[in-house]
Amino acid sequence: MEDKMESKLQELTIEEKVGLLSGADFWTTKEVKRVNLPSFMMTDGPNGLRKQVTSSDHLGMNESLPATCFPMACALACSWDRELLYEIGKALSEECIAADVDILLGPGVNLKRSPLGGRNFEYFSEDPYLTSQLAAKYIKGVQENGTGTSLKHFAANNQETRRMVSDSLADERTLRELYLACFESVVKEAEPWTVMCSYNKLNGTYTSEHDWLLNQVLKKEWQYDGAVVSDWGAVNEKVKSVQAGLDLEMPGNQGESDRILLEAVKNGEISEDKIDEAVTRILRLSDYILEARAQKNVPVSAEINWENHHKLARESAGESMVLLKNENKVLPLASGEKIAVLGELASDIRYQGTGSCKVHPYHVDSPFEEIRVYEPSAVFAKGYLLDGGDDGLLLEEAEAVVNGCDKVIIFAGYPERAENEGEDKVDMKLPYNQTELIHRIARTHPAVIVVLCNGSPVEMPFSNEAEAILETYLAGEAAGGAAADILFGKKNPSGKLSESFPVKLEDNPSYLNFPGMQNKTRYGEGIFVGYRYYDKKNIEPLYPFGHGLSYTEFTYSNLSVSAGKENTADVTLEVQNTGDRYGAEVVQIYVQKKGTEIIRAVQELKGFEKVRLEAGEKKQITIHLPKEAFRYYDAENGSWQVEPGEYEILAGASSRDIRLKGSIVLEGDELPPYKCDQNSTIAEISRSPEGKAVLEKWMKWCSDKGYPIFTEEPEFIQNAYETTPLRWVKMLSGGCFTEEMIEDVLSHCNR
Repeated sequence: MEDKMESKLQELTIEEKVGLLSGADFWTTKEVKRVNLPSFMMTDGPNGLRKQVTSSDHLGMNESLPATCFPMACALACSWDRELLYEIGKALSEECIAADVDILLGPGVNLKRSPLGGRNFEYFSEDPYLTSQLAAKYIKGVQENGTGTSLKHFAANNQETRRMVSDSLADERTLRELYLACFESVVKEAEPWTVMCSYNKLNGTYTSEHDWLLNQVLKKEWQYDGAVVSDWGAVNEKVKSVQAGLDLEMPGNQGESDRILLEAVKNGEISEDKIDEAVTRILRLSDYILEARAQKNVPVSAEINWENHHKLARESAGESMVLLKNENKVLPLASGEKIAVLGELASDIRYQGTGSCKVHPYHVDSPFEEIRVYEPSAVFAKGYLLDGGDDGLLLEEAEAVVNGCDKVIIFAGYPERAENEGEDKVDMKLPYNQTELIHRIARTHPAVIVVLCNGSPVEMPFSNEAEAILETYLAGEAAGGAAADILFGKKNPSGKLSESFPVKLEDNPSYLNFPGMQNKTRYGEGIFVGYRYYDKKNIEPLYPFGHGLSYTEFTYSNLSVSAGKENTADVTLEVQNTGDRYGAEVVQIYVQKKGTEIIRAVQELKGFEKVRLEAGEKKQITIHLPKEAFRYYDAENGSWQVEPGEYEILAGASSRDIRLKGSIVLEGDELPPYKCDQNSTIAEISRSPEGKAVLEKWMKWCSDKGYPIFTEEPEFIQNAYETTPLRWVKMLSGGCFTEEMIEDVLSHCNR
């Protein structure tokens, strides 16, 4: 392939080369027929195909072809099911192929730094490990079946407020351990055909022209050989972007970027070699597309089995819904119970986000109609207006309808305009008229079940009043049917939260820094995002990361941890379904460093497995923990390190429900040599045996001369060693300890 690309590269003129580095129009690239270089089409996703049939736009306002609307990433992540993501990827690829689409723009793997993020519904989790595991499987499902993907938005794109000009200010350790980590393993494991750079700046430089981010980290360090494409309109300066590693600018702009770039080549501002680097990646991408077109598993323009895809959408929605609360086993609903269903969202459910991900669905299930399939006698009242209008009469109607009913189901959530691409939320509160409905009904009825339809966490002032709470998130076109399946027990809930639900917004770690000011957003919470923060601060969330209930019970037993080679480990345990029905449990493995001097999270998710068990069944599972599970990023030395010592391995049903503990001792990595100077403390100097010996020699010499440097109290000496820089020894000795002695000590430390 490389020889063929080199040959094709040599055939291209410089005008053709620069032309290939920007789009032909809104969704397609340029072609060069004489060298068999095709145009290819990209279109929005990632939860469904959004191929526009009339005028093009990037915010989902104009009509698109019908497609299956699968659950949004906010919901799918709660499935913790890698294989489910793979199957959805395969189905999406089938629909892309039938629509002659070559690259689906997704998935989005940006972390949920704040519950106010306006685009959080498109992202998986607050945790980089869970995010990357699910995204990698999704990409493999799409790409192994003949369609490319675009991993986005690279990087530190965690808000919508002034997203096209905002500057994300984050230290390198925070970037490496969180905001780049969710991209790194996906790039290495799944090899997405393209990576999409984001709109924002990163530490003062637009990501589209960020040499460190695109050239140094993505292409050189991670060995990524695919193409880097801009988000639509994200290029700030064309020449700088190509120099920094951006390969393809989208959308096209009628040749304006081509003219700018060609002029820059002619006047020597950019070399043709640099152009060739970018063009080579476009040629490689074209080869992927040509090969895929020749080997399609599904013929172009094939008839899609829409019913099967809708069934997959329903199955995936059911796997993703999270039962947050179930007091007195009010769920599942029993046959013959008198049921009242309240809320406009029960008849017209919100099932997807808005903006570039907005899909024209094949078919949308109505929750109330699906509930009536199970219980035809169920009654309905609107209860509130989703647009927030005056609904006093609707409240009275709802109160009348619930009289004599055994159970009341209230659907609550945000209207579409409240969660948008392009703007962040201002609070976590549900509309007042909805919470008022819940309060009013709960005051007179003992069995209220709340079903939530939302793209991000909400405050729940009704959490003590509702007997049950089912979080559906934005679960796709079949959300209504899937919710009914769970409410009536046809499906046992198995979803687990992929993000923490704080009691109130002020508890969130980014609260003081989100969304920033003067176009700058400081990531002041550092590595303490989500559960890492709540654990460290010992703040009790409303519902913790990893939480989710079932209609059955699971027990954990017989945990063992065995060491592998090169700082790896294997965790083995048994899980048993001790209830009376089939169910699935997500076993979560957290790693905790004992006795560390490094500022670290209390625990971090580093493994998980979804285990399906019949009633009474027991299974043994083994989860491998690679070296990456134990490392931290040493920014001072610019390297990943595994600390030597003891690690506790925690197996739990959530981050706050740890069932079993084990431990392992790792040799760790050899620390790089510490470079000492006169501002290094005596303790740091003492890390070098030679430096320590010379320091003690000269300190004794000063003491013998009548100038002792420290008193003899052990506690004082320890504190002094930890805090006193070497240059202070000269002052403490009254000048007896000389500059020459300092230089002698340092020369022995830094050998």
